[in-house]
Amino acid sequence: MARVGELVGKTYFVRTFGCQMNLHDSERVAGLLDDCGCVAVQGPDEADIVVFMTCSVREKADTHLFGEASNLVRLPRPPSGRRVVAVGGCIAQRDGDRLREHIPNVDVVFGTSALASVPALLVEALEEGGGRVHVDTSEEGRGFSAELPSHREQDFHAWVPIMTGCDNFCTYCIVPHVRGRERSRAFERVVDECARLVADGVREITLLGQNVNSYGRDLYGEPRFAELLQAVGETGVERIRFTSSNPKDLSAETIAAMAGTPNVMPHLHLAVQSGSTRILKAMNRSYTREGYLDVIRDIKAAIPGIALSTDIIVGFPGETEEDFLDTLSLVEEVGFASAYTFIYSRRPGTPAARITDDTPREVIQGRFDRLASLVERLAHEANVPYQGSRVEALIEGASKKDDRVLVGHSPHNQTVLLDLPEGSHAGDFVGTLCDVHVTEARTWYLRGELAGLPR
Repeated sequence: MARVGELVGKTYFVRTFGCQMNLHDSERVAGLLDDCGCVAVQGPDEADIVVFMTCSVREKADTHLFGEASNLVRLPRPPSGRRVVAVGGCIAQRDGDRLREHIPNVDVVFGTSALASVPALLVEALEEGGGRVHVDTSEEGRGFSAELPSHREQDFHAWVPIMTGCDNFCTYCIVPHVRGRERSRAFERVVDECARLVADGVREITLLGQNVNSYGRDLYGEPRFAELLQAVGETGVERIRFTSSNPKDLSAETIAAMAGTPNVMPHLHLAVQSGSTRILKAMNRSYTREGYLDVIRDIKAAIPGIALSTDIIVGFPGETEEDFLDTLSLVEEVGFASAYTFIYSRRPGTPAARITDDTPREVIQGRFDRLASLVERLAHEANVPYQGSRVEALIEGASKKDDRVLVGHSPHNQTVLLDLPEGSHAGDFVGTLCDVHVTEARTWYLRGELAGLPR
């Protein structure tokens, strides 16, 4: 058994790439290291231990990881004399000890289900002295990372995983291959965790899963996400959000639960990926363009004014101009408040990676630019009606660009900026709810003035 006491006093830095699930996993790794007596620092140059939590959804994440990890060799050695480099998350699960081919200085590799083994792996690496990479990517018999200690980035917000893995096997997606099949946490454990977080002062909870709509199907024979939303609402938490949702599983019961649970925020992220039924079939998305629009109509009828966001892939193999125009028209019809747009990234090991496509790169880039322009216009149109109104913002801290400006988010997930009142400190507002009089509606944010005391 590795002697984790040897980690006492070691400094650590965690760098996170990718989705909210990775952010949550980073908080759990940090919590484990805290429990071992390690000390968090602000940058890799100060750290004895550098941990990268990785994403393999797009090729750019690989490139960023390889570059940042390799650059560590250029930093001065820490006072302890040796820096240990650990890589976790989806790239670690995918590549295992093969990561050394790209990152010669990696010491520890741990998979998506192996977070609990991180302290022992680090001690082994420190004792061994850098001769080999220490790997744990086993998935069998592992519990949920949510049961581990946590070092939350924000006291007022918490990520709460309700399930992990995915059974959908979209042809472009590597997630089922690196996070496994769907596994749901017990209903009571999720609700109990949320209740404890509320008692600890958490004001906003985000429920996490690769497909939250199918929560509970593996445990109970049918999805129980609607029931879970209502139960979490009864804990008294002031704000509830959730991600991600698959349109094919968004049931009438879930829509009704969203509408009937006041602390569920009026925002839904519902990835469409393409507006072309032909491309959706090639992606194995299991719904049609018409089916997606039907779900959108149901949501808007149940929750008037709801803000909708989405994910869209441009340049999926075989996409024609007609397919792309179907995407543009769907985006226009829905009127998304925001959208994450991506050029298709070939992921080895996925069915789509075997599809040949001769569409010129400049054509794909042109389509992407046209989509981005439309998304920008719709985002501005979604914000304009809020000018002159009052919105409630949960304040997260000072702007990175100007420490005299506070940043928060509205119930509709809009970024809200407001000037810090004279004589005040940003820290006095972090985690408070503030009414903001909106004086300016911009494309990607609302700007306003404090209208009343924070609470």
